[in-house]
Parts: sequence; structure tokens; C-alpha cells
Amino acid sequence: MKKVFIVPALAAALFLAACGGGENKEATHEHEETAAPSTSAETPAATTVPGIENVQVTSHIELQASDDMRFDKDLFKVKAGEKVKLTLKNVGQQPIESMGHNAVVLDQGTDVAAFGGEAFKAKDDEYIPSTFASSIIAHTKLLGPGQSDEIEFTLPKAGVYEFICSFPGHWGTMQGKIVAE
Repeated sequence: MKKVFIVPALAAALFLAACGGGENKEATHEHEETAAPSTSAETPAATTVPGIENVQVTSHIELQASDDMRFDKDLFKVKAGEKVKLTLKNVGQQPIESMGHNAVVLDQGTDVAAFGGEAFKAKDDEYIPSTFASSIIAHTKLLGPGQSDEIEFTLPKAGVYEFICSFPGHWGTMQGKIVAE
């Protein structure tokens, strides 16, 4: 008989705990609003990129890609509206068919996971998906061991731009950010 009363009492206690036990939800909401980051012109989104304060402005990005599916650097700072040169060298030993690398600079707001999913299907185009053509600022060729490529591009406005390797499965670990100021 005691079990009949304990089970509903326990269920009610769990329900109240999950619902916050009647806490003042307005106070919680108010706290969330004050904790939200500011996006005013005085604090641009680029300042939220960890480590950017230690990065010097450059006009030449030099990257190396290796068999461990990593770029040797993952954070750069450039001037918006100015020409940037990017040099990528594949320093790995694996053949291009199993460990090719490229660098793809994506426009702000591009869904990297969706891009990677589409790139997987674009083998005939060196894993550069035409379905995301409007999201691509620039890209290098797909490189095998010892190969390098150099491209030039301009980031049109201030903000954070991501770069990835679009070879299947690489984008998860081979990515970085370019902050244009």
C-alpha cells in the first residue's frame, strides 16, 4: 500500500524539479537577456574570436597541410577590402586519392557541416560543391604530397570568415578563421 502513495509522490517531485519548482521564470529570462553578448558597432563580432588579440595583420596567409588532417595554423587577421594572398603546401606523404588537401575560404554565415556534406559528393570537381558556389570566396586546387598552390582574394567586409579543407572527412579537423577588420 505504501508503494501506491510513494510512486505518485516521487513522480510529482520529479515533475516539479524539472519545471523549476515554481521559480520566477521572469527573473530567469531577465538574467539570460543581460548575459547575452553585445553586437553593437563598438564591440564587433571579431573580438569574440579567442586569441585574435595576439595575431598580427597580414596580407599573406601561409598554410601547411599534413597527413594528420590538420593545418599548421588556424587563425589569421587581414584588412577587409584589401587583397590577400594564400599559399597552401601539402607537407604530407599520403597519395592525393586518400589524403588530398585544399583550402576553401567560405563567406560569413556558411553552414560548414552542410558544405562538407555537399563537398563529399563533388569528387569530380576536387570536392568543391557547385551547390555552394555563392558561399565560396576562394579555394586552392586539391593538392597531393609536396604540391602547393597560391591564390588571391579579397574579403569584402569586416567579420569572421572560416576556411576548411573540403576533402571528404577533413573539414571537421582542418578548419580555421580569418578575421577581417
